[in-house]
Amino acid sequence: MTLITDPYFYAVSIPAVLLLGISKSGFGAGFGSLAVPMMALAVTVPQAAAILMPVLLVMDLLGMAAFRNNVDRTLLKFLLPFGLLGIAIGTLLFKLLDAHLVAGIVGVFTLLFLAQRLAFPPRPDSPPPPRWVGALLTVTSGFTSFIAHAGGPPINAYVIPLRLSPLLFTGTMAFFFFFINISKWIPYAWLGLLDGRNLLTSLVLLPFAPMGVWVGVRIAHRIKPLLFYRMIYAGMLLTGMKLVWDAWG
Repeated sequence: MTLITDPYFYAVSIPAVLLLGISKSGFGAGFGSLAVPMMALAVTVPQAAAILMPVLLVMDLLGMAAFRNNVDRTLLKFLLPFGLLGIAIGTLLFKLLDAHLVAGIVGVFTLLFLAQRLAFPPRPDSPPPPRWVGALLTVTSGFTSFIAHAGGPPINAYVIPLRLSPLLFTGTMAFFFFFINISKWIPYAWLGLLDGRNLLTSLVLLPFAPMGVWVGVRIAHRIKPLLFYRMIYAGMLLTGMKLVWDAWG
């Protein structure tokens, strides 16, 4: 039982963890979906996802502590059951699906959402998306989160049009993904992904988790709403392109 010692692995994994931490703070939300594809340059997608589990737990706890007073509880209660349904579907289909293909599908839908937002920008008086759309996108978010920790783009596609304040958006997403990520532990263990080698490697990467969250939290508290959402769009654009490239490039 030894941790990964390949220097190339840490060369891609440390920036991935920092980027994930910044994304967890709400600033640049969407960039976090790049973490697994980046680490998959050195290890398999399932192994990268397993290594990130303890790192995600620390980040989620830090994010909830930072934004504990900024949560839309009504929205959270609506989202969670559908997100957990996506986790259940991901558990059942994990061994049947190629993680890169799933990531590619997520990338395509992310780019289609951005194209729709640019071609038909919402008016200030436009209604929020229907709840059935939110349910479908949240199930998708739970599913893609289980497969490749890429749950950000689908849930963003529903929550962004709700026009929450930056802090409320960030806090609600922090609590949502805490419950989503904590629900993965038993299925990941059942699938044999949480072995000693992966967990020891996680401990090496763990100190970089609070660094990324700290940087992102400081920016999120100071950024203007318009710039905040532009950064989310930028993160989703890069994420979508990267996921599509990994799947079909």
